[in-house]
Amino acid sequence: MAVPRRVPRPGELAPLIRLRRPDLHPARRRLRNALTIEDLRQIARRRTPRAAFDYTDGAADDEISLARARQAFRDIEFHPSVLRDVSTVDTGWDVLGGPVALPFAIAPTGFTRLMQTEGELGGAAAAAAAGIPFSLSTLGTASIEDVATAIPQGRRWFQLYMWRDRDRSMALMERAAAAGYDTLLITVDCPVAGARLRDSRNGMAIPPSLTLRTVLDAVPRPAWWFNLLTTEPLAFASLDRWPGTVAQYMDTMFDPGVTVEDLAWIKSRWPGRFVVKGIQTLDDARRMVEVGVDGIVLSNHGGRQLDRAPVPFRLLPAVARELGSDTEILLDTGIMSGADIVAAVALGARCTLIGRAYLYGLMAGGQAGVTRAIEILTDQITRTMRLLGVTCLEELTADHVTQLPRRG
Repeated sequence: MAVPRRVPRPGELAPLIRLRRPDLHPARRRLRNALTIEDLRQIARRRTPRAAFDYTDGAADDEISLARARQAFRDIEFHPSVLRDVSTVDTGWDVLGGPVALPFAIAPTGFTRLMQTEGELGGAAAAAAAGIPFSLSTLGTASIEDVATAIPQGRRWFQLYMWRDRDRSMALMERAAAAGYDTLLITVDCPVAGARLRDSRNGMAIPPSLTLRTVLDAVPRPAWWFNLLTTEPLAFASLDRWPGTVAQYMDTMFDPGVTVEDLAWIKSRWPGRFVVKGIQTLDDARRMVEVGVDGIVLSNHGGRQLDRAPVPFRLLPAVARELGSDTEILLDTGIMSGADIVAAVALGARCTLIGRAYLYGLMAGGQAGVTRAIEILTDQITRTMRLLGVTCLEELTADHVTQLPRRG
């Protein structure tokens, strides 16, 4: 049957034509159009030289651990409750003795100004504005004191590696305590550096060196090099310059002899909350509780150390069932969406840490890019909670999530 047709009247067309005022600010336009962390990742790839992008994006050996961690979050099934009043949702609670507006914090990342010139200061400012903690790495490119000055009211955590030179490590810890950092994250999964093959192939050095390859790579990314060359030279909390690769530096400096007894000694010298990062087995989680830590981070270092290591998200339910009432459980590795964070909280995590997700935003647009990453995750968390039928984090339980067995 033929559909009768007619010429539309001008008044009928007007409601269908809604012209948006063009945004002439290219960076703002890019970030506004990014709807997922993966969108920010693609922007970051285009705007950042290969060596710096691969340092963030890559993992150890065949990068199996990272792929499995991300797949583990995809392999979940949510179980929503319907006909609940979810007009108001509260995404905050207390973590490690203080309030957070969202159940995630910025993870400690090394050499951050190498990714984008605003570095830790941009990330810290975005975190403080969002009401979430910012973690500064031992290998950060902003000083302990500068970050404290930048976010005097923000929650600041300090991540510590134990070096062969114990006095130097303790001096950093004492500076963090004096500057008002409320939590120490001591990383224990780095007796030696993982085999980060992308970094080796790219010749990732500290600071970046100009070779024919890096010069050619810079041609389509002039803004990154302009920022690097026209701002303060890269400076590190622990070193000024190192002639080799990142992995070689780590092997030279990190202490492979650290034991549980050392943790107790370090804990006795730290006045705030004490958290051990890098736990990958239930037995090691039990040992940390026996030491009396305030929290543990289930983490395989973002897949950057031992490839084929346990996936933290899959380990989470067993640790939460046995130890959730004894210590706070944090989790990282593989998080790319707010739904991932909601699933982790439902299965027993008090807080999650985002590393790559924050750095993709930083590389995409500096502090504004980090803010956009936090906005994306916040929207996803809120929407997921509403669709699950919960109004606060306390209502999330293991009944809301099933970790499906891997198919194929």
